[in-house]
Amino acid sequence: MVPVDREDPTYGLRHSAAHVMAQAVTEMFPEAKLGWGPPHDRFENGFYYDFDLPSPLTPEDLPEIEGRMRRIVREDHPFRRRVLSADEARELFEDQPYKLQTIEDLAEGKDEYGEARPGAVISTYGQDTFEDLCLGPHLERTGQIPPDGFKLLDVSGAYWRGSGENPMLQRVHGTVWPGKEELERYLCRREEEEKRDHRRLGAELDLFSIRPEVGPGLALFHPKGALVRVLMEDYWRERHRAGGYDFVFTPHVGRSGLWETSGHLKWYAEGMYPAIGVEDERYYLKPMNCPFHMLIFNSRPRSYRDLPLRFAELGTVYRYEPSGTLRGLLRVRGFTQDDAHLFCRPDQMYQEIDRVLGFCLSFLAAYGFEEPEMELSVHDPGMPEKYAGSEADWEVAESTLAAALEARGLPYRRVEGEAVFYGPKIDIGILDTLGRRWQASTIQFDFNLPERFDLTYAGEDNKPHRPYMVHRALYGSIERFFALLIEHHAGALPVWLAPTQATVIPVSDRNLDYAREVSDELATAGLRAEVDARPERMNAKIRDAQLQKVPYMLVVGDREEEARGVSVRLRTNEDRGMTDLSSFVSHIQEIVEAKTGL
Repeated sequence: MVPVDREDPTYGLRHSAAHVMAQAVTEMFPEAKLGWGPPHDRFENGFYYDFDLPSPLTPEDLPEIEGRMRRIVREDHPFRRRVLSADEARELFEDQPYKLQTIEDLAEGKDEYGEARPGAVISTYGQDTFEDLCLGPHLERTGQIPPDGFKLLDVSGAYWRGSGENPMLQRVHGTVWPGKEELERYLCRREEEEKRDHRRLGAELDLFSIRPEVGPGLALFHPKGALVRVLMEDYWRERHRAGGYDFVFTPHVGRSGLWETSGHLKWYAEGMYPAIGVEDERYYLKPMNCPFHMLIFNSRPRSYRDLPLRFAELGTVYRYEPSGTLRGLLRVRGFTQDDAHLFCRPDQMYQEIDRVLGFCLSFLAAYGFEEPEMELSVHDPGMPEKYAGSEADWEVAESTLAAALEARGLPYRRVEGEAVFYGPKIDIGILDTLGRRWQASTIQFDFNLPERFDLTYAGEDNKPHRPYMVHRALYGSIERFFALLIEHHAGALPVWLAPTQATVIPVSDRNLDYAREVSDELATAGLRAEVDARPERMNAKIRDAQLQKVPYMLVVGDREEEARGVSVRLRTNEDRGMTDLSSFVSHIQEIVEAKTGL
């Protein structure tokens, strides 16, 4: 679990709502075993509580729990704090095994997250007949929780303390706001988010699936989704060819020694899949592409004249993610990183950073993200032992990243102490239609891997020098960016990315041959069209195409056939009337080329 900010002004409200919910559930199930229930950020102003219950909760149970919560709120019970000895706490919670585990941790000087906390106090908070092991803080009284300001949202499974080796508990999520108006605004936005959920749209539009036969976190891209992915990859390759990158391909597995050299087995083993035994040697599925690119750099002597070198790869990697963290394509166990590694001399560094920053911004703009949010993560100079590289290296790298941002007039947030141990970085965030921030591209210095793999080039003095190296991702991962696009556009992808750009709909069977001519002419022009020849009514075909988010419906009847034209309908239900076929083809070609429109 990630500790939450107890100084957050909403913490006490959310935490108090969680305790009131726990009381309501224990009234329904007196034999309930209680886990814990802190505020959290999965839902805005969110809270939850974990229960071990004699029978499964269902969504139909939530209104009854809410009703009991409102009664407890109306009764306006004070929240009472008590400090107990370990023995007193054990006696109080003698029938609560999960609480007893937490009490033992507190008695050993650990907090509820298992982190060392010398002098930890064992305290409880109670209201009415309910008392819970808790550090607080809480409101003064249950009546301070707005009775029309909270809502229980769903029930899910969660392992006790997040470990698959522990029992599975039932987790009830809720949200609480200062009043009814704020709650309703949130619920309306959440409803819109659910409509845009890429998992639902992925099934409705037949784009991808995650099948239990394959395994959690491993996606199957269906023909339509695969086509979108190919278009994304083709655009990626086109831009990289024009940008002076060299493409590389690397294996999906590597010997254990490679991952020992890179440091992954020491620092990242828990995120890797178990070793594969081959001929008395251990191989690992790659969690990252980087070590292979180091070996390609080292495959022959490099001169200062060779630099900069830019290696790019669409490399599929595999990382073990706990099942509770998986979410559609946003968090998976197998995904394709659009990796690039830049190797340059010190005198080339600013130019390379400026170049790659511009590359990232223009690339994201092609997908409609033109107002990025920039963060610069830098080291904590007071803790030099935490970081690879020298203080001088860090100062140069951080100042170079900052200068590139400032030269382009990009506002950014400087985050002190948030750099990873091997170098500072720029994170580029993008906002979707609903104002949600998503992490997209990253530009990351690395002082660690060049040292570990002993990367050198021969300088003008004919002596070996260590190159500067930068990791760079544009999509981050194809799968995650794919999910983002679906949610941002609510499935109605831009014309250049739409799997089917136009559906040709004949008014009657006698117009079917002309409909096929129209489709063929669009295909000849490099466009993606299909003919809906089903024996359905025309309006039903139009509606079906709109539900499939097809940008254009081209209706063709006797009038259109005689004039060599098409009547154009949009997926927004706008009727643009009849136009000449050749004019329509030119129009859509321009939109696709410019990557704009619809």
